[in-house]
Amino acid sequence: MAMNLRLTDEEARALRAQAEAEDRSMQDVARAAVREYIARRDHTKLVSSALDELTPRYRNLLKRLGEA
Repeated sequence: MAMNLRLTDEEARALRAQAEAEDRSMQDVARAAVREYIARRDHTKLVSSALDELTPRYRNLLKRLGEA
């Protein structure tokens, strides 16, 4: 899928500099950044979901650990 990405001048300069430093295209660097962003968000959702499930189950233990 093609899309246009509009960057500020500062963002474009930073992206160009990073691409040159890594000897990669700006597109490759931008696509990698999108993948990393999505992976971090997915991880955050998983951790949040696990905490929602585990916190009630271990509430007393967590309280005792907090008081120790």
